[in-house]
Amino acid sequence: MTERFTGSFTQQEPIPEEGIMAALTVLRHGRLHRYNTAPGEIAETALLEEEFAAQMGAKYCLAVASGGYAMTTALRACGVKAGDPVLTNAFTLAPVPGAIASLGAVPVYVGVTEGLVIDLDDLATKAGQAKVLLLSHMRGHIADMDRLMAICDAAGISVIEDCAHTMGANWRGIPSGRFGRFGCYSTQTYKHVNSGEGGFLISDDAEGMARAIILSGSYMLYERHRAGPPPETFAKIKYETPNVSGRMDNLRAAILRPQLRLLSEQAGKWNARYRVVEAGLRDTPGLRLVDRPEGEGFVASSFQFLLLDWSEDKVREVVARCAARGVELKWFGAPEPVAFTSRYDSWRYAPHAPMPATDRVLAGILDMRLPLTFSLDDCALIARIIRAEVSVVWQAAAAVK
Repeated sequence: MTERFTGSFTQQEPIPEEGIMAALTVLRHGRLHRYNTAPGEIAETALLEEEFAAQMGAKYCLAVASGGYAMTTALRACGVKAGDPVLTNAFTLAPVPGAIASLGAVPVYVGVTEGLVIDLDDLATKAGQAKVLLLSHMRGHIADMDRLMAICDAAGISVIEDCAHTMGANWRGIPSGRFGRFGCYSTQTYKHVNSGEGGFLISDDAEGMARAIILSGSYMLYERHRAGPPPETFAKIKYETPNVSGRMDNLRAAILRPQLRLLSEQAGKWNARYRVVEAGLRDTPGLRLVDRPEGEGFVASSFQFLLLDWSEDKVREVVARCAARGVELKWFGAPEPVAFTSRYDSWRYAPHAPMPATDRVLAGILDMRLPLTFSLDDCALIARIIRAEVSVVWQAAAAVK
């Protein structure tokens, strides 16, 4: 009998009971706005920022409405203006170049390697073209951050890290988000903590964070940011920084605080699921696994593999055969964007030069979520299904040759 998977790739775990009770408390008192507090009360959002800053080892933290808003705010705080070029990954998701384009700035795409990280040789070649790199740790894959920062420091490039897929991950023990001028995180439903929508900015840059706080819509209530810079930092810039409101509210903060305390434990669960799928797919003919570097401490809420140099019709066949057995694979090689799998040549609001080496890698990337609602047995079943269907298509193609 042919095995079939019947689980959902989009079903997340429930919010922890502690988060539900904290949310109910906020709902009952009605003070959802982060600056609406009773005498002597500390807002949930302010406490969340303080706790996340401590967890990441950062001086400052700002909670915002989304990961995309976090990136846009970081770009503004770094002085990016309309017409400025900004380096970024060719392999990423649409909100990353979207954050750049929303300011009227121009994405300059850097290639991807077979390890699914930014191509550092290509970055070195293009380093003189921009003063800011919006670096996406796409799908949780972290590049050699020692070499990346050496390239950027030598070229005078400010680095903003998009850590939407790497909350809790690290490179050689240093948390993702702690290498650049800003680290940006998402708390959207499919990320490592879940508030539906939301995000964070962290930084050690006092002036940069002061600008970010004003941009978020602080109404000059700086002292209520327990994880913000001292009041004197705001003295000048408050007159020259616009309010582009994007605050997080106390309801979402209440939901997130207990989840952050569980992050390390949850990371272990994600990685256990990743390793089961990885073991099940190892040595599958025609399928290439993505090697994880020794220095990378990853948190694997998704899984990627490569069908490198396969024809388009054969990749589509694998995707269809797996779907028929309940396994949802997303393909980054389709000529038209599907769901979240758009790529650099889909974003026609920004110019791009031909990138044949990157196109080759993108054409082979298959991706799937690994929610914690999957058991280890579920993950083993998923791997068996993918292995079987890849093998069938590979062997049929080989027979024709």
